Amino acid sequence: MSQLPPCPQCNSEYTYEDGVQLVCPECGHEWTEAEQAADEAGKVIRDANGNELQDGDTVTVIKDLKVKGSSLVVKVGTKVKNIRLVDGDHDIDCKIDGVGAMKLKSEFVKKA
Repeated sequence: MSQLPPCPQCNSEYTYEDGVQLVCPECGHEWTEAEQAADEAGKVIRDANGNELQDGDTVTVIKDLKVKGSSLVVKVGTKVKNIRLVDGDHDIDCKIDGVGAMKLKSEFVKKA
């Protein structure tokens, strides 16, 4: 039996083929393998100004950001060095001086 990719919508492992389409029985999402390959190749993370971000870049925070579960605030203009891009809603992994390890959304930073 061939191994089919998990659903890109809900990550269900129970996908099946229906002709040329792949179908997820859990969420009902339908896609083709060509669409999935194009989506994965086209994943580019951009900052608030539309500049492409890469691992190791230095970025600047453009908005005061409250740290969830704490009274700390990351102030506007804070420079964050050596970012790491990850998948997910918060697509930047980094360490901020005085705050520690954090995840940021790319829409709240600009490339320095």
